[in-house]
Amino acid sequence: AASGRIQDIAGLACANLPSELAERLVGHMNAAQISGYVGLNAIGHGSPYSKTHFFDYYNAQHQLVTEDEMKLCSHLDMDSGGDFMKSMCTWCQIQISQARKDRLIDTYQEQQFQDRILAFRAAMDGMYDYTAQPPHFFYIHFLILLSALYLPLFAVDTGYGAGWGEDTNIEIDILNGLIVLLQCIFVVGLRSLGTNMIDPFGDDLEDLSVILYVESTLKSSQEILHSAFGLSSNA
Repeated sequence: AASGRIQDIAGLACANLPSELAERLVGHMNAAQISGYVGLNAIGHGSPYSKTHFFDYYNAQHQLVTEDEMKLCSHLDMDSGGDFMKSMCTWCQIQISQARKDRLIDTYQEQQFQDRILAFRAAMDGMYDYTAQPPHFFYIHFLILLSALYLPLFAVDTGYGAGWGEDTNIEIDILNGLIVLLQCIFVVGLRSLGTNMIDPFGDDLEDLSVILYVESTLKSSQEILHSAFGLSSNA
């Protein structure tokens, strides 16, 4: 949702705003998205994406925020929450309001921009809300305790059910052994899956690909801007 709103804004910007203002607006929106992922370090299980190794890399590559603008936000610790992201969104709203005052856009176009900026911020806030409320410590360890009690009891019960003494059958024993093994894999695997899903923005292979989201959004928004302004310059 956040990536889609940035692309919406890029399309509206290239159609309604001067190229310099459009590129600045889209740059700030991309900066807001990247800094939003960095801010996850402060909540939940943290994030492997830091300001130094993540935001600064893309900022140096795409010139999203100038040095003077970074100094204005120097009091905001990007690694400690979403304040920087929200500041970027507010800056974008101010730019749109100023564009309407300068008569570059009308009130209807301003509303289209504002709605998408707020939708982007709400999408990022939703990510913070989800990450900030993982299952409690007690629930995870209670599940571990249940697994430690249930699996041995299930194995013993299955063993008694298979019979003993002369009332034995090798095929039944093998089948019951497979059932116990599959039950253990299922219970322990389900617990591990739940633990990994608590932190969907980590560095595990099954986690969400934040880098892909960021780079595809940067590429798409830049292509929208450059293709539109290329057409207008040729015309």
